[in-house]
Amino acid sequence: MPADSTALAPLLHQNALRVRQKKEWGEILTGFEGRNAYEVVGDDGRTLFYAGEVGGGLGLWLLRTFLKAKRPFTLELKTPSGATVLRLRRPWRFWLSTLEVEDGDGRLLGHIQQRFRFFTRAYDVLGPNGEELAHLRGPFFRPWTFVIEEGGREVGTIAKRWSGFGKELFTDADNFGVQFDGASRDARLRPLAVAATFLIDFVHFENRHESNG
Repeated sequence: MPADSTALAPLLHQNALRVRQKKEWGEILTGFEGRNAYEVVGDDGRTLFYAGEVGGGLGLWLLRTFLKAKRPFTLELKTPSGATVLRLRRPWRFWLSTLEVEDGDGRLLGHIQQRFRFFTRAYDVLGPNGEELAHLRGPFFRPWTFVIEEGGREVGTIAKRWSGFGKELFTDADNFGVQFDGASRDARLRPLAVAATFLIDFVHFENRHESNG
């Protein structure tokens, strides 16, 4: 698959990842200051990628001010050396968000599409031709957790305030844990599930960051 590049390989072989939102990034990646920025850490504690919104100026300020969590965005996932491995594009929609996911060369990997469901939060993970690869389901009584289901089987989870990585406990509200059980049949699912984490953060948690942090 196009996404199976040397730069993206760490995503394809990690069973657990932490996605942590960062508040101050001037010393890490210039150009991301004042925008949502994240660090993606592997199950061994090593930083694999940095991610942040791109673009800026008055336009971005207006979008953040007036549209807040509903704003469109472009977010890039980069290696520590600065190579772009994923590009996430969210167009503006009043309801039911969607996310387009490309690799670093601009090739479409797939989409994340929010769906309307009673008593649950739901997303479809779609391939580049619109084929269904998996579903993300947020149970009503587990508001911090999204189950990754492939072919009716649970193959992983995306969870806010997730505890894992041995004895380490992450209680910061700006942390996500993405965990795979290794049973997925499609290698495309891992980078798309990681991409979905950022959309979930915007849709369900963006407006709470200020009060939590």
